[in-house]
Parts: sequence; structure tokens; C-alpha cells
Amino acid sequence: MLTSNSMRWLVVVAGVAMLLAVAAACGTETVEIPGETVVVEKEVIKTVEVPGETVVKEVIKEVQVPGETVVVEKVVTETVEVPGETVVVKEEVVKTVEVPGETVTVEVVKEVMVPGETVVVEKEVVKTVEVPGQTVVVTKEVAVPVEVVREVPGKNYVTDPTTGKAVTAPEYGGTLTYPYKNRTVGTDPFLTGHLPSKAGIGSVNERLAWGDWGIARDKFDFRTTYLPDFAVTGNLAESWETPDDTTIVFNLRQGVHYALDPDSEASRLVGGRELTADDVVYSFQRNLGTGEFTEPSVRNFETSLQPLESIQATDKYTVVFKLTEPKLGVLRSILQDVQMFILPREVIDKYGDYEDWRNVVGTGPIILKEIVEGVSKTHVRNPDYWGYDEKYPENRLPYIDQLRGLFMEEEATYLAALRTGKVDIIHGAGGGTEIKVLDTVRSLQRTNPEIQVSNYFQRSDMVEVMNVRKPPFDDIRVRRAMQMALDLETINDTYFGGFGKVEPMGGITSVPGFVTPFEEWPEEIKGYYTYDPAGAEALLDAAGLPRGADGVRLKVTLDWRDAYDVGYAEIATGYWADIGVDVETTVVDTPTWVSRRAGGDYEMSSGNLAFPADPAFWVNFYGLTECGGCGELVGGIPTPELTAAYDAFQAATTIEEQVRAFKKFDGEVIKQHYQVWGPITPLYQVNQPWVKGFNGEFHIGNVREFDVLVRLWIDQDLKQAMGY
Repeated sequence: MLTSNSMRWLVVVAGVAMLLAVAAACGTETVEIPGETVVVEKEVIKTVEVPGETVVKEVIKEVQVPGETVVVEKVVTETVEVPGETVVVKEEVVKTVEVPGETVTVEVVKEVMVPGETVVVEKEVVKTVEVPGQTVVVTKEVAVPVEVVREVPGKNYVTDPTTGKAVTAPEYGGTLTYPYKNRTVGTDPFLTGHLPSKAGIGSVNERLAWGDWGIARDKFDFRTTYLPDFAVTGNLAESWETPDDTTIVFNLRQGVHYALDPDSEASRLVGGRELTADDVVYSFQRNLGTGEFTEPSVRNFETSLQPLESIQATDKYTVVFKLTEPKLGVLRSILQDVQMFILPREVIDKYGDYEDWRNVVGTGPIILKEIVEGVSKTHVRNPDYWGYDEKYPENRLPYIDQLRGLFMEEEATYLAALRTGKVDIIHGAGGGTEIKVLDTVRSLQRTNPEIQVSNYFQRSDMVEVMNVRKPPFDDIRVRRAMQMALDLETINDTYFGGFGKVEPMGGITSVPGFVTPFEEWPEEIKGYYTYDPAGAEALLDAAGLPRGADGVRLKVTLDWRDAYDVGYAEIATGYWADIGVDVETTVVDTPTWVSRRAGGDYEMSSGNLAFPADPAFWVNFYGLTECGGCGELVGGIPTPELTAAYDAFQAATTIEEQVRAFKKFDGEVIKQHYQVWGPITPLYQVNQPWVKGFNGEFHIGNVREFDVLVRLWIDQDLKQAMGY
């Protein structure tokens, strides 16, 4: 049970304890002036020695002037010794000006020097505002990246056309290893939906479109799941056209064959045949429950909500979608529907479904070779893949011989594997293995400064869904009180290092143009999203929930998904205790979390908000339509205002009408306060320096993480030179 009221101060207390634990001698010089004494310089040296590993030396020089203190310089030198290898020297210089009762500015310059490489410099500016009785700390860190090029004799270098940076030339071979933590529930999107299935069939089976990997990263960097229309390009569909407002014609790529794996009975059944228009029609109709099928998938999303009249193959490489009426967004939903993987019919006809990983046969760059549940999953290179690298069109994909996932539920386990070179990359494809806590990243950079770090902002996972179908959350006053109890600014500054985005956003998307910024919300609503513990207690009193003799007003349980940062839940629990709400938090595995959410079997549950995905997807997903329990997933009850806005959104004939309807819908979600808003915090992906072709990309389309990994390569010479 995680209910500690003091957990929110843990990061501050821990920092003080670390400073007190390491101390050494100091020297002082004094200058006497008539009537006063000024201490000119005070030097403190602190040293931490870890045998065979790290030596840290800290020197502090201090000048004291009556009425103020000026800390001129703090130098921290850190040396990491790796036997027989490189010695990395890291120097940190801190300059501080302290004026009592005023702002203090601290400038930190960090310099990492690696022999034979470029120096990487980071500059961190910290501003501290002192208020009587409390101190508010706001931290801002600005990193200035400098390209690090390891010169290897005889090595070829190329320019990445999407970034303009030099990188070792692509090369074939090797294994790319990553950790993953979500167990494989199944590989049939008809039965399990896109999330469980994509972990097994992603990059094995393909969809009609994906993101253009060759696009300049300053135009779009693929660090979000939302894929703007300008970044969409054909995957299995080479092109498409709309001859009229109720017809969409897809021209399929010719010469695409299903992979032939001699060890697979299902693959032998398909026989390496060419993918045709019949495969596309079959896959869409099976999921939609149309044509020869009478029952749709239990987890259908975008395409099932479109006014489709028919899907037909007019020849071997042409598929025609006919609509019953014109509607915005149909093309986008067909191209990017997260569930619409194209599957071979003969496999499903023989085995009844696509649920057994042994029967997975696709057209993608990798072949699913083995899944050992709770241990590993292995994909191997498809030697006959049709696709070429969008950056280097002469190179057929993939570069790696093997993509190997190691099942590791605990962060400490996969971080240890990364530190020792057993893991090449920690990436979004690992189903929640991205690093979520800034201190963990900093610790990793201290012990392994050669590790490369990238981050992205996806959505707020620091969110609690309240089940409004059950007391006490059927009372909106209680829901609002839970929000008003949280001091998100302080949580962000102390726990997330100031890197989070705390300003409340719309309930269901963060796509620019569709959302209403916080400053434009009604004043009353903004008040409910502002830290006000006294106001929160007043709302609970008005809801008939007085404090008992033990100070507790009510007790509730919170199911916290194991893929999310439980530290935030601990902090929030402390704030709720302050207003008399006793929250018992239980960390649950993802399958249990999904099951309880879908069945409405919870009081509070972790969730997410402000997901940067297609607005149409999230209007539908939010629970106004039949989508396999989606309504239960967010715990909301449609109001007349929501229903009217939903209908207006679906009936929109222009983008402007769609935006207006969406803002009304989103505004009602915000007003109803179905979920407690929390910060959007960065997620960190990290990789070994020998992983090349990677610029921090997360997806090349919704749930297409594996399509990033198959475009990377291993610098074998560098890996070997580093002792791995």
C-alpha cells in the first residue's frame, strides 16, 4: 500500500542526505576591515571513491560579503575508469549569486571529454525564488548537442539526409537486442486488438501506409504517435486517389511477397505468394464484419465507424472503397487504422484464427521466429523483403540479421543489462520500458556517459481515471476536489526536475488547432484545475463527506498500471491524504489493468490524457460508440452536451465544422472531470553508441515502433572496439 504523506518530499530529503554523507576538510582566508570582517574564500573538497570505478572530486570556493553570499565557483571532476579502455573525464562548473529574499541564478556548465571525440556541453540554468516560509525552485535545463564522431580507421561515413549529421555508413549483420515487459497476449488483431497483437506481428505484417522515414527531422521528428498527413506515405498501398467524394481507390505495390520460412508450416502453406488486392479486402472485411463475415472484431476502432458501403478488388492490385455518403477523415482512418494489418487468408482458413505466433506469416522486413513466453521473442531478417531504406534507397531493408527482445519486467534489470552491453537499445517497442524518471537518466549518464539519450513527449500518463458509475466519484464535487488537492507545479519542480508540462490540456488530444488552450477555459473551470486544498476540502464538505475522528473522509483504491511511474502515484497519495482522502494504491500488471478497466471493476485507475493522435479516433474512443468496452476504459458517462457535440463532429463537412464540434466535445469532457490531470513528462529512450541510424524516433505511425528498429544498424567495429 502506497499512502505515505511524506513521499512528495522524498527527492528533496534524499538530496540533502547525499550532501551530508560526503564531506572533507576546508580552508578559509579572512580579511579584516575596520568594524567588520569579510571571509574572502572558503574551499571545501569532497571525494567519493568507488574501487575500480568512479572517483569524484568536488571543490567549492566561496566568497562571503556582509548581507549576501557569493559562491564563485564549484568544480566537480568525475573520472570513470574502464580497465583497458577509455577514461572519461567529466567536469561541472557552477556559478551562484545568492541575495537573501531575492532570485538566485545558478549556472551549471557540464563538459564531457572523451579522448578522440568531440566535447559535449550542457548548460543548466536554475532559478530559485525565496518566499517567506517556503522556497519555490524552478529548474530549466538546456542541452546543446554536439555531434560525437568516433574516428575508426578505414571506416566509411555518410551524411544522414534527414538530419545533416555524419554517421558511419549502414552495414548489414548482427543482432539488435532490446528489453520488453508486456507479455504477448496474442497475435490476432481480430481477437486482441492492435496493442497486444502488434507486439508480435509489428513489422512482420504490414498496413496500407506508414510515416515517411526519409522526411527531414526538423519538419517532423517521429517522436509522437500522431502522424500528420504531410508525413504519410504508402506502405502496401503505393498510391491512392479519390475520383469522387464517395470513392477511394488504392493502388497496391506490385511484387510484394509473403515471407517464406522453411521451418514454418504456415509459411509453407502460403508458399511465398504475392500479396494481392484480395488480401486487403479479406483483412478489412474480417475486422469490420462485412462481406462474407457477420461479426466484427471486438476491438474495432477507426474504420468501423466510417459510412462504408463496400470494399472490392477490381483487379489484382486495385482495391476500391465505396462510401454511403461523403465524410471527412475516411481516407486517414483507412490508411492509419491501428488494427488493419494485412493477413494471409489461407492461414486463418486452416487454423481458425491468427492467434498462435507459429502461424504468423507476413510481408514485412522481419520474420517472427520464436516466442518463449516470459523469456524472449526473436525475429529474423526476411531476406526477400521488398523494401529499401528511404534514406539510402540503394540499401534493401533490414540491416540487422536478428531482432531479439528479452523479457524484463523490472527497470533495474534492463538498466543493468544496458550498462553491461547485453542490451543495445531501450525503446518504445519494449512496451513501457522507456525510462520515466529524470534521476534514473542522470544516474545512467554518470555511470555510462557513452550511452546516448533521447526523449519525447507522448501524453500524460500521470492521470487517474475515476469511475463515475460508482460512489464517491458519481459526485462531480468529489472529482473536482481530487484535482484541486494536487500541487502540480511543486511536483513537477521537485520530482520531474521541471521538465514536465503541467498546464492542463484537453481531455483527449493535444493536436494543435483542435484543443482549447488553458488560458481560454472558463474561469470557473480553470479554478477546478488549480491547486486549492482549502477549496477541495470545502467541496468534500458540501458533498457530505466530513472528516472522521481519524481525520479520514473516505477511502478509495487506485489500480496503478505497472508500465507507469508509480513514484507519481505515491506523491499524489500524500496530497490526497492532506484533504482526508485515504488512497490505497496497488500496482497491477497490464493484463489485469486492462481487464479491470474494461469491466468497470475499479474505483480509480491509472490512465492517460492529451494523447497526440487523430482527433476523430479519440472522439470515438472516448466511449460514445461500441468499441469493445472503450467507454469503460475512461470511466465516463455521455451527457447530452457530449452526445450533441459527437453528432456534430460526425456530421461535419469541413475541417472548420469539425474543429468547432471537437472543441465543444472536449470542453464538456474537461468540465465533467472524468480524470485527474497530471503532468506530461518526457519519456527517455537510450541506446548504445554502436546503434546507428537512430535519432530518437518513437514511431513511424501509430503502434509502429518496430518499424523504427528494423531501420537501424550495428557498427560492429565500434562495438568490438568497446569490448562487446
